[in-house]
Amino acid sequence: MDNNNNNRTQSSSSCSNTSGGGNRGRSSYIRGGSRGRVGGGRGRGGGSRGYSGGGAFTPDKIDSLGRLMTWILRHTASKLNLEIRSDGYVKVQDLLKLNLQTVANIPLNSHTIVDVREAVMADKKQRFSLVEDNGELFIRANQGHTLKAVKTESLLKPIISAEEVPVCVHGTYRENLQSILEHGLKRMKRLHIHFACGLPKDSDVISGMRQNVNVLIFLDVKKALEEGMKLYFSENKVVLTEGYNGVIPVKYFERIESRPGRQLLYVRKDEDLVVGMRDLTMNTGKA
Repeated sequence: MDNNNNNRTQSSSSCSNTSGGGNRGRSSYIRGGSRGRVGGGRGRGGGSRGYSGGGAFTPDKIDSLGRLMTWILRHTASKLNLEIRSDGYVKVQDLLKLNLQTVANIPLNSHTIVDVREAVMADKKQRFSLVEDNGELFIRANQGHTLKAVKTESLLKPIISAEEVPVCVHGTYRENLQSILEHGLKRMKRLHIHFACGLPKDSDVISGMRQNVNVLIFLDVKKALEEGMKLYFSENKVVLTEGYNGVIPVKYFERIESRPGRQLLYVRKDEDLVVGMRDLTMNTGKA
């Protein structure tokens, strides 16, 4: 399978020692033939969303297309009877035949391959890859799948050494922290737990964390690899792992910090986390 010149450039296979992006919220909905949630929300790196002169919300055509493609390629391709390969790719022509509408009230089947290419190029988080195979254009989501038909090894590059990931951090929220401390970090409905190579606002980090997280969990990559945990890079430099049966135990957390402010909340001592400079009583009800 050969990439043509219009394909998105493959991301670097290692993380720089910088800090990473992300967003909270999945607020956009498709309209028309089928209805459901679409990846997106505030801070999504796609096109732009504008307002008319009267102040009415007017979703951008290309941005809305990107949101709908994200939802289909990550979560619903199989339910929509869209043929998807084990490496996550589907035919663009088949995608554009679906009887769906974007949040901009534009039928999916009225879009063109040019629109799809534009949506891929406009996506700042590089959520998509395009390839040509025997003259047919294919598209996939680079990570974030819940589709069982997509096989991890087909999408991802294994991480061999901790030196490849100087920073590995998961962003979450204070209301989730007590459960994480008690039960570990879970992948929930996704195939993987997601980590960024740094913190929001860092120029080299494209994806992996929502912009408005207020708790940062740093993974001890060296310890995790030494004890057999499998870690991978996606094409857009998100670090992914299934943990152990979908859970990363607390003993693999290097430290936990607040955000903003970067105050040390917990730090690992031996196999346990101990309270750092301050606790979370104000926000979790527990020390």
